[in-house]
Amino acid sequence: MNDTLFNLLRKLRLSGLTETLEVRLHEASGNSLTHAEFLELILQDEMLVRRQRQIARRVKSAAFRELKSLEDFDWSFNPRVKKNEMYDLATGRFIRERRDVLLCAPPGTGKSHLVQGIGYHLIKLGYLVLYRSIFDVVRDFLHDEAMDGHDRIMATYLKPDLLIIDDFGMKQLPKRSGEFLFEIVMRRYETRSTMMTTNRPIEDWGKLLGDIPTATAILDRFLHHSEIITFTGKSYRLKGRGDESKPAKAPTGSKKNGNPSKPAKAPTGSTAEKEAEDADQE
Repeated sequence: MNDTLFNLLRKLRLSGLTETLEVRLHEASGNSLTHAEFLELILQDEMLVRRQRQIARRVKSAAFRELKSLEDFDWSFNPRVKKNEMYDLATGRFIRERRDVLLCAPPGTGKSHLVQGIGYHLIKLGYLVLYRSIFDVVRDFLHDEAMDGHDRIMATYLKPDLLIIDDFGMKQLPKRSGEFLFEIVMRRYETRSTMMTTNRPIEDWGKLLGDIPTATAILDRFLHHSEIITFTGKSYRLKGRGDESKPAKAPTGSKKNGNPSKPAKAPTGSTAEKEAEDADQE
């Protein structure tokens, strides 16, 4: 390829063609391709490169903790995790229907891997995804509120087609955490989809947030159009230590596919009190 052609392609923002044009020119000459066939091939090359770059940009902006895929998940280790159910989420149907998803399972059973794998598949389908742990959410808002940037950070949380909030229930959250989470859930309600993971029963959310009325308001909206998926299983982190034969208990107080028309019960301070006190140790 001569320099003039190379510079023209760059000016036209067709830099993807520079990677394959030399090969396509030889292919056209050796196979007597028509001008239309040759043009179709090089345009397909450009579209493929653009799509790959778009996926790379969206994966970067999603801020996954790790890049995971559903194909890499060990389905045999915890057979109670339903493969078909997870792949159904990866189709994006729940996003098109403006529904939310709550994954309830004990620590170490693969919740983070699953939601990041689902998020990655959805990016490849063209959706915008943002992944944040609950600790990232609180830290983002506390920091940006101090810097007078609340509206800016909220816009970041409202933009994606799917917001994934991971690790809810690992420990009690700082004051005002419930306010931030409530505003996110309220403003995404029936407009964008949110996926959350938790290892605690929903009755404990009020204690974890330190604000039972706010937790009740969050659950009332989040569970209205939500698919609740609960499973038990062994911890991957204990694999090979001789303790993995005992499956962990699933969070209680949740049912798969909760009734959307039924409002969530208010969390109480008496449920699983000992577990809430030990949350920092999980």
